[in-house]
Parts: sequence; C-alpha cells; structure tokens
Amino acid sequence: MNYRNHIIQEGFLKDSWKRLQQNPFAMAGLYVLSILIFCSIFLPMLTSATYYETHLSLKNTPPNSIHLFGTDDLGRSMFARIWWGARISLFVGITAALIDMCIGVAYGTYAALSGGKIEETMMRIADIFYSLPYLLVVILLTVVLGQGIFTIIIAMTLTGWINMARITRAETLRLKELDFVLAALSLGASKKRILLKHIIPNCFGTIITTMTLTIPSAIFTESFLSFLGLGVRAPIASWGMMASDGLGSLVYYPHRLFFPATFICITMLAFNLLGNGLRDAFDPRLR
Repeated sequence: MNYRNHIIQEGFLKDSWKRLQQNPFAMAGLYVLSILIFCSIFLPMLTSATYYETHLSLKNTPPNSIHLFGTDDLGRSMFARIWWGARISLFVGITAALIDMCIGVAYGTYAALSGGKIEETMMRIADIFYSLPYLLVVILLTVVLGQGIFTIIIAMTLTGWINMARITRAETLRLKELDFVLAALSLGASKKRILLKHIIPNCFGTIITTMTLTIPSAIFTESFLSFLGLGVRAPIASWGMMASDGLGSLVYYPHRLFFPATFICITMLAFNLLGNGLRDAFDPRLR
C-alpha cells in the first residue's frame, strides 16, 4: 500500500513538473530566480570591490565600464552592494517563508485533526496574533533585540505563519473526510501516521505554492523596513536601505535608486510568476 501511494505521488509530481514546464511565465520566473541566486552567491566573490569600501573621490559616479552600476555618495561600488543586498533579501525571504511553513503546517494540521474546542481555541489564538499591529511589533522588537537580520526574521515569523496555518487547516479539514483517511482511521492508524502519510503529502502542492508566494512578501517587507531604517545596520548592504539612500538624490543621480528598486521588482515578479505557475501545476482540476 505504501509503495502504491509512493508511485501515485511520484506520478503526480512528474505530471505537475511537466505542466509547470508548459507555462512560459513560470519558467521565466524560475530562470530569473536561478540567475539571481547564482549571481548573489558567486559575483561578490569575483569582484574586487566590497560593499563597505569607501572611495570619496569616486562618489556618485554614474555607471561606466569600471563601475557597472555606478557608485553611491561614499564612493562604494553599487554593483558589489546590489549583490550583497541580494544575499540579504533572498536569505531573509526564504528563511522567513521556511519558518512560516514549518510552524503553519504543524499548527494548522494539528488544529484540524484535533477538532472541537481544541481547534476553536487554537484558531482564536491565531486570530489574536493576526490582529497585532505589525509595524508596532517590529519597533518593539528592534528596541528590545536591536536592529539586525534575525530581528527582522523574528518579526516576520511572529505573525507570518498564520496564513499558512489557515490554508493547511482548510486542506486538512477537506482531506480528513475523504475515504482513504477514514479507512486509515477505522484501521486504527494514529494521528501522527495519518498526518505524515496521508495529509501532508496530499497538501504538498498547496504548501509549496503558498510558501513560494510568501517569499516575495517577505522580501518586500525586509526592503520596506530597511527603507524606514528599521532593518539591517549600515554598512551592511540591503536593497531597501540602498533605495532609501538613493531617494534623496533621484534628480541628480537616478542610478542610486534605479538599480535597487529594479532588482526588488524583478525578484518579486519572478517569485509571483513561479508561485502562480506552481499553483496551476499542482491543481488536480487542471490535470
């Protein structure tokens, strides 16, 4: 029985991958993200400039053959800072999404399988967390923990898991009424076995799609917080911090705002295109 389920699940994944390949927008998003991740890992190692090295004699240099993206008001290479900022944004976005997934899936599935007053209490607790003013939470955590990457991640995941929990709860409520789950229950299968062998594998598409669509939101949140001065500390490069620094010089040195804003938009668009493609690929109604 387990072998048969494995074969069915493997066939579903292969079929989903084929349908994803037939979506040109989703594949374009996947290729763009692959290039961004590759460049963020290796380009900072290959360039001689660093994100913190200042050269005041070269400040506000427009893009040229030596400084491809120009320099900022301290003469720092925008090219190096963009790719270091990509590391920060992608790390924060992916890490926050993974934590949201782990907490949300565990919370939502447990609540749905428990049912009754336990489920009602757990979901009311989730509603309380969801009602917390996000920006106020960030400010309080910044005061208590100080500015930094991990403060941003904690602030994001404090309420970010709730959407994943609601989605997986709804999927679990639907699945636990199906025949194969009822048959497993009648045979005496434990909740843990039902969760790991039946519920989560059949929620896989929904979970992955939701997580993929969570990443661009987390990237934008990190950029927004850094733009407000609540993100990473200088001289660490962040797209949001670079956009904030470049806003005041938009008229005279537009390259300082253009490049970080462009990379934020491209990254968010690529993740959204991939997420929408995954949603369609994993939808069994489109098979």
